[in-house]
Amino acid sequence: MLILGIDPGSRITGYGIIEDKAGKQSYVASGGIRIKAAYFPDRLKEVFDGVTEIVSQFAPDQMAIEQVFMHKNADSALKLGQARGAAICAVQVQGMPVFEYAAREVKQALVGKGNADKSQVQHMVKILLQIRGDIQIDASDALAIAMCHSHHSQTARKLKQAGY
Repeated sequence: MLILGIDPGSRITGYGIIEDKAGKQSYVASGGIRIKAAYFPDRLKEVFDGVTEIVSQFAPDQMAIEQVFMHKNADSALKLGQARGAAICAVQVQGMPVFEYAAREVKQALVGKGNADKSQVQHMVKILLQIRGDIQIDASDALAIAMCHSHHSQTARKLKQAGY
């Protein structure tokens, strides 16, 4: 199964694709959709088009995306939420299931603590997926989201097999 992870953003939307084969995760691809438009609705279209292109190129089976959280800037959270919506719509029109995870949940799954910083997540992604060389922070976040979904799916399968 191919899992597409998305780290939404209105300037850069990170993506990462992993393959989950019998509980073993392997790296497929990652990168960032760099948004060039100044006009915000055009930026959302670029996110939509970029995710649509990734889906047509790799044909993932599922998408996992980070939930929006509000820290201090409500305007930033709203823009992030809209970019997230554009990415979700891009896969929903293809009939792909979407799964959502909180940032703390992703960090807990990868690093073991929910308050890990981005460099710790990036480090664990590189180790667990055996990635050599540099990787963009947005891409590593997206891969982490995909890996978190893979972990949750494995647990759900095991519980189902055990009759729970």
